[in-house]
Amino acid sequence: MLQVNNIEVVYSKVILVLRGVSIALDRGQIVCLLGANGAGKSTTLKAISGLLRVELGEVIHGNIIFEERRIERSGPEAIAAMGIRQVIEGRRLYGHLDVEENLFLGAYLNRDRQDVRRRLGQVYSYFPRLADLRKRQSGYLSGGEQQMLVIGRSLMARPKLMMLDEPSLGLAPLLVKAIFSITAAINREEQLSIILVEQNARAALGISRYAYIMENGRIVLDGPSERIRENEDVREFYLGFSGVGSKKSFRNIKHYKRRKRWLG
Repeated sequence: MLQVNNIEVVYSKVILVLRGVSIALDRGQIVCLLGANGAGKSTTLKAISGLLRVELGEVIHGNIIFEERRIERSGPEAIAAMGIRQVIEGRRLYGHLDVEENLFLGAYLNRDRQDVRRRLGQVYSYFPRLADLRKRQSGYLSGGEQQMLVIGRSLMARPKLMMLDEPSLGLAPLLVKAIFSITAAINREEQLSIILVEQNARAALGISRYAYIMENGRIVLDGPSERIRENEDVREFYLGFSGVGSKKSFRNIKHYKRRKRWLG
């Protein structure tokens, strides 16, 4: 469904951020991108959604193919019309509008009002809390409620591919568990393809089928999520446990050698 082939991205024609990044996504699959802050995860999503343009970024090498169409030179409005939606980090909402008004904005390209109403009902079935708060001004919602709302607004557009950028950021553990459970249900019930960018590696690997790990603008490891989860380096440096189960601090690590035995 989606192929990102060896792309390089620069900002302001000077700053090289992505270096030969390649990822692939099958229809109906959840793929996660893991890595520390600044690894290039969000930039990868923006390259796919076309939002690089509004931040003076561009793909200078490689290509991005969505449903057999090259899109790396397309604008964000054209890419959105193809069925790609990015849920941007930070829960971006129209705070002066109520919950339901924000949801309707997600369906602005749909001229079938009956279909929009049906879609609204589906969103409320995934997020019953939003139905209770439908007339509440969205700027006064809790962080978890706002995260539900931005995901629901994306679903209103009937996307083919939804990209979630750090959905667990700033949420309590119980809310994180709920958000990931609902995301898995949406993928399962609607066969919606999802790219999930996360620093919560444990949660992301728990619902994804395939995983990529990024460092300094490159893909350094990739494979089926189950195999990635069992890799010694991933357990030690991304899940936070050493071989004896003790916590490790990234700040105390000077160097590590990536083991590639799992590739065999």
